[in-house]
Parts: sequence; C-alpha cells; structure tokens
Amino acid sequence: MDVRDDARDARDAQDARDAQEDARDAVRDETAVSRFVERFAAQLTEAGMQRMAARVFAQLLASDGAAMTSAELGEALRISPAAVSGAVSYLTQVNMVSREREPGSRRDRYVLHNELWYETFTRRDQVLTLWEKTLREGAASLGPDSPAGARIAETAAFFEFLQHEMLGLLDRWRAHRATLDLG
Repeated sequence: MDVRDDARDARDAQDARDAQEDARDAVRDETAVSRFVERFAAQLTEAGMQRMAARVFAQLLASDGAAMTSAELGEALRISPAAVSGAVSYLTQVNMVSREREPGSRRDRYVLHNELWYETFTRRDQVLTLWEKTLREGAASLGPDSPAGARIAETAAFFEFLQHEMLGLLDRWRAHRATLDLG
C-alpha cells in the first residue's frame, strides 16, 4: 500500500509541476530563454567551464523549479543523453548540482543547490586555503630573497588577502540577500 501511495503522490506532484509549467509557457518567451541560456553558457565557457556543463547549468538556472530530468535537459538543449550525462557528472563532481530521485520514480532529477553561489565561493575558499599553504611552502623552499621565492610569497599573500575579503563579502551578501524581495 505504501509503495502505491508513494507512486501516486509522485505522479500527482509531477502532474502539478506539468500544469504549472504549461501555465508559465503561455507567458514565457522560450526563444528569449534559449538565447539567455546559450549566451550565459558561452560566458561560463569563456571563464573556463566545460561547454556542455555550462549549457546544462544555465538551463537548470533558467528553469523555474531549478531541477530537470536528463530527458528534459536533452530536449531543451537538443543534446544527446551522453552529452547530458557527461555534463551532469562534471557539475555533480564540482558540487554545482545534485542528483535526486523522486519517490516512486526511477528517474533522476538534477537540482541546483539553494545557495549555489554562496556554496561555490565557500568551496573556492577551501581551494584558496590549500593553494596558499602550498605557495608558502614553495616560497620557503625557494628562499624568500630569491626572485621566484618573493613572487610566490606575494601570490600566497594575495590568496590570504582574498580569503579574508571573501569571508566578509559572503557575510555582507547574506545580509543583503535577506533584504531582497525575491519572491
């Protein structure tokens, strides 16, 4: 009985999402949305993200529910299941999306994290900490008076500065975000 109830609940939830999507489609300009997705994906690619991962990420960002199935992503972006799979693997690995399964369904949905940018920069802070430590060790091994040692020590100091600034920036963002009327 529980399994059938879960399956019915999952179908009802999907039906409700489909109805909401149909209503939004009546006012949403899909051509403009597609242009946005491709433009933002191109900018992410220029910044170093893999092309398909950038397209999938931008499409998820532009979806009202911030979650889509592999089939939905493939259809929206006109890409193969293999391309979706590769992109989602990368995005999952770098913690930009997570994979969730709906109760009673065998389909996975790929979901953006709620505080995506905050989490991304927090993880970047962890990377900066690691880089700073390695750079300080490198500067010490080269000697602080050597040109290479001084250059590497300055780079480590920059990353230390960046980390301190980032913490304050993220705190100010959270306070500012609380004042926004984002619906």
